[in-house]
Amino acid sequence: MEVIFQTWPWYFSGFIIGMIMMSLIYFGKTFGMSSNLRSLCSIAGLGKRVSFFDFDWKAQRWNLVVVLGAMIGGFVAVHYMSDPSNVSINPETIKQLSEMGIDAPNGKLMPEALFGTQILQSPKIIFILLIGGLLIGFGSRYAGGCTSGHAIQGLSNLQIPSLKAVIGFFVGGLIMVHFLLPLILN
Repeated sequence: MEVIFQTWPWYFSGFIIGMIMMSLIYFGKTFGMSSNLRSLCSIAGLGKRVSFFDFDWKAQRWNLVVVLGAMIGGFVAVHYMSDPSNVSINPETIKQLSEMGIDAPNGKLMPEALFGTQILQSPKIIFILLIGGLLIGFGSRYAGGCTSGHAIQGLSNLQIPSLKAVIGFFVGGLIMVHFLLPLILN
């Protein structure tokens, strides 16, 4: 049982993801987390007002189970399996974060300055979260899928549009981390 509660190596997790992708391809299914937002909007009845949400969401029920599993898995991982002692953060990263006013996690997996409950008291942070959420929602719709859909499913199927989207995700992430985040937090 001890093996289950330790951090798994990347190659084991990658192998499991590969097996899941092969199973989905075999059964003719496509994977992506953002497609569940469309299903949830359809369940809520938005299909009566917006034609994009007017589809048979019941055919995508299995994908909703993936979201539920991700939520349960995240809960279990944080509350029963998280061991921050084996997380090693580059000292240069810690230095750069401290220059932006973000302390090192200090025995936790995530810094409190970014993920603690006190961020909800700052109108600036709430505004940043709202704008970020809108941009992510718009971006995943505009790109025809989210990072998991393109990077895992799309690349598994050797789709050129997914390769372009993944390159865009990485370039956008680099721009955000190295240029925009320091401007926003300072």
